[in-house]
Amino acid sequence: MNQITKQDTIIMKLLHYFITEQNYNPIILHGVQNEIWLENMNSDYKIVRLVSNYIHNNEQLDYDIFKTQKITKNIKRKTFNFNMNVLSIYTDLGENVDLKSEKGIDCIEIEKESEIKRNLKNYFPNIVEKLNFDEKGIDLFMKITDDINQKNMEKARKIDAIFTPKKPVVTYTIIAINVFIFLFTILFNASDFVVGLLSNYGPYIREGQYYRLLTSEFVHVNVLHILCNMYALYIIGSQVENYFGKIKYIIIYVISAITASLLSMLLNMNTASIGASGAIFGLMGSLLYFGINYRLYLGSALTKEILPVIVLNLLLGFTLQGVDNFAHLGGLLGGFLTTMAVGISIKKDDRVNGIILTILYISFLVFMNFFYA
Repeated sequence: MNQITKQDTIIMKLLHYFITEQNYNPIILHGVQNEIWLENMNSDYKIVRLVSNYIHNNEQLDYDIFKTQKITKNIKRKTFNFNMNVLSIYTDLGENVDLKSEKGIDCIEIEKESEIKRNLKNYFPNIVEKLNFDEKGIDLFMKITDDINQKNMEKARKIDAIFTPKKPVVTYTIIAINVFIFLFTILFNASDFVVGLLSNYGPYIREGQYYRLLTSEFVHVNVLHILCNMYALYIIGSQVENYFGKIKYIIIYVISAITASLLSMLLNMNTASIGASGAIFGLMGSLLYFGINYRLYLGSALTKEILPVIVLNLLLGFTLQGVDNFAHLGGLLGGFLTTMAVGISIKKDDRVNGIILTILYISFLVFMNFFYA
């Protein structure tokens, strides 16, 4: 067995601390050697790098910082997170290297365990006490490995609970309500009556018929319209309900429907609108927020499936006649913000921001529709 070096011990202890105590997750980067990238979007330092490469001069350090900036830029683009601080921890620097930090990248040196307190305690106040181990040598490595594996298993159980398929009862119920109303309009030749009673129509809503903001999302008057919307609702709604649970799903759906109707009411002037597509776009916005934060588990689904579907449907809405694209935009943003507000387990610190932004968004639409207009 190869001898365990002091550098190996430092790397393992730091890895143990960031994964088990600070909830960082390893990032798999192809072509990157002798360094470990860790990510936690809830931390002040969203990226921590543990660099065991020997940096022997300033030119090599400059290249390492340049490479870090390039990779971080790609992560920012994939996560839509443009405020991303990076902490680079170097464990093997040459004597002539002048360690420096760049904008958004703090660089520190940890070549001896005694330097952890001096160089890291300001960033992570509890790190010194958490790095005290009774074990030494191979026993220390086994202890650290076991702790990391247990932490990863705990995370895996939580992820399995989210992604395990469940019966989408709420989605089936919403589809049933839509189909029932549609069949009623067809069987009793009551299209004019139903549209007149339930559609999103600004003048009537301003007179006090606020229920239309929600009921308009359940009205369809032709077969193609309801088939397309119900198929989309089944596919997208089932996923959102599975990821967030019934209560959060209902909240996301209802607020998406209302914000879709409010923006449509504002920008479509006195035109009546109907259909579930505004709320469905809200579910797309919900999946977008989910995909951004769970991209480590969804792989390329965010960039190859979720985003293209949203963009394609928006483009179709702008090019086809009779499509209420303002409702789509209103629902999309409403669903995204509401999902931020109801929260997901790996990004709890976003909830307050999400609640504030959702309230501001709805308040703006209400003000523009009922006071400014």
